[in-house]
Amino acid sequence: MRDIKRLLKYMGPYRKDMVIGALLVLVETGFELVIPVLIADLIDVGVVNRDVDYIISKGLQMGICAILALITGLLYAHFAARTAYGWGAQIREAQYERVQNYSFSNLDHFDTSSLITRMTTDVTVLQNAINGGFRPLVRGPVMLIMGVALSFWMNPQLAFVFVICAPLLGIVLFFILRKVGPMYSHLQKVVDRLNNVVQEGLTAIRAVKAFVRGEYEEEKFQSVNTDLMESSRTTFHYAVLNLPAFQFVMYTAIVLIMWFGGNMILASTLQVGDLTGFLSYVMQVMNSLMMIANVFLLLTRSLASARRISEVLDEQIVLSTPKNAMTEVHDGSVDFENVSFKYREDAQEYALSGVTLHFKPGQTIGILGGTGSSKTTLVQLIPRLYDATEGVVKVGGRDVREYDLQVLRDSVGMILQKNVLFSGTVRENLQWGNPEADDDTLWAACRAACADEFLQRIPKGLDADLGQGANNISGGQKQRLCIARTLLKHPKVLIFDDSTSAVDTATEGKIRTALSALTNVTKIIIAQRITSVMHTDQIVILEDGKVHAIGTHQELLETDPIYQEIYRSQMKGGEEYGGATAQCQKA
Repeated sequence: MRDIKRLLKYMGPYRKDMVIGALLVLVETGFELVIPVLIADLIDVGVVNRDVDYIISKGLQMGICAILALITGLLYAHFAARTAYGWGAQIREAQYERVQNYSFSNLDHFDTSSLITRMTTDVTVLQNAINGGFRPLVRGPVMLIMGVALSFWMNPQLAFVFVICAPLLGIVLFFILRKVGPMYSHLQKVVDRLNNVVQEGLTAIRAVKAFVRGEYEEEKFQSVNTDLMESSRTTFHYAVLNLPAFQFVMYTAIVLIMWFGGNMILASTLQVGDLTGFLSYVMQVMNSLMMIANVFLLLTRSLASARRISEVLDEQIVLSTPKNAMTEVHDGSVDFENVSFKYREDAQEYALSGVTLHFKPGQTIGILGGTGSSKTTLVQLIPRLYDATEGVVKVGGRDVREYDLQVLRDSVGMILQKNVLFSGTVRENLQWGNPEADDDTLWAACRAACADEFLQRIPKGLDADLGQGANNISGGQKQRLCIARTLLKHPKVLIFDDSTSAVDTATEGKIRTALSALTNVTKIIIAQRITSVMHTDQIVILEDGKVHAIGTHQELLETDPIYQEIYRSQMKGGEEYGGATAQCQKA
């Protein structure tokens, strides 16, 4: 319940609608509770005395009560819908805002599919709880209390049937809810897995078709879909047991009341109208118990969803802007001072160990290393996408943890290893780098990234629609647009995480030439091709998360065997390099 109470704080301006809705339910219930009394009078007075005027009068009163109950019910539906969907929107917005503040390490705690489920399906469960459960939550207890009270007022002896039947129903419902509660949590996790398979299959649909793995993906989907079907069937199999339990108790109560009430009528201690009105209250009381049971079922499922939503909202933000944070990065110098890093506190090994590096402002740095050597991990520490576990990372001579996060990340432009472009036009994507950029500025950045070559050939140019994931352009074109977008930020540190791997060497050379004009920007280039880094001021070779060697192209070519091996494998038949070349050729 703590999670539900916490989420109710997001009701905000819709709290007033919820209160109005509750009042309307009370009014509606009051009108409905009056009707059985009118029925009893209509039979015992009007029918018995054959007083047509009295019958019509009571009938009109019953009709007015029914119409007023209908009107208040419709008004309640309006305010309940405003409350439910407004509350759901507030919760989704809170979750999305929270996720935007996550660091990479926070995001590592959740699957993307799980976050989507928590923002959609779980919120819908809470909305359904309001739509389907708020009315019976208010109406049920009121009708139960008032119905039982009026039943004792009409005939205390018959009312004792409730004393026997109600606890029996309560015990049955308790065991049903105890069984179903954990099943709802498991059900939502299965929905997560289904969403994960769907998302992965649709995202990689081109790879699936290229490898003719459609049947395999269908089997994988069928497996998780069957699992969801079985989990849902089992859960709702137990959940719907409340209906036969309710019907058994209700009909048992009716039979007992008819038996005892019939005997009382024969003994002239009870009138037929009173028995008819009493049976109406029996139905209302039993319906209220059924409503309360359904509310508990909705609440049980809502608790599972509320717990999952609270996990998103309660996730401790690892990275945040410190108090009195610095709001200016003076230059593009980058320093790693005995830096070590691991992705989880309980990880046995460090991804980076004892890294000490110093990059001067305006330098161009190349980073090479095999797969898994933590090249990307190293540069992600610069804009504080992760924080170093040990040691200090500095930008502009100051610890990155001293900066305002937005200022730091605006000063560090990073073209990620995985190119991401969003639905919309080329212009809209480029303006992520600078929302105020005009056409001249956009074209200048595109020329520096060699993106103008293909933009001038496609219809609409900057206003061309890229579609979802920009799947209508090639990988190399995506990379060039990502480079242009980052250049528009005018960063002091520019990081290329293997960002030219999909472009040809001639285009890469043009991009490198354009970047060399940025003399006040420190450029860090992670690459697989040695041609991408051989002209840099300094080359860093990483191996197993440690700095293996540092030097210029010529220095490493003469002294470092790893660099020599990379050079030989990629530049076979190319330029010779003194003794090292001769030695390699002999080998």
